[in-house]
Amino acid sequence: MARRKKKRVKKWIAGAIKRKGAFTAKAKRAKMSVQAYARKVLRKGSRASTRTKRQAALAQRLRKMPKRGRKRRKR
Repeated sequence: MARRKKKRVKKWIAGAIKRKGAFTAKAKRAKMSVQAYARKVLRKGSRASTRTKRQAALAQRLRKMPKRGRKRRKR
């Protein structure tokens, strides 16, 4: 039998963000920017919780994504 391929979810970001603003709040409490806090959390030997590490990885990933409505530059 042929296997069915799973359809890719178009709005995966909406499913990935479970606690909107939680990571930003953690970064503010630490008096750091979101990206600086993400780097600190993902450093080797960090004692942050698994949830915080996942939030940090998502924050870094979302930072690399293009903004809505902006076209990519050709190089």
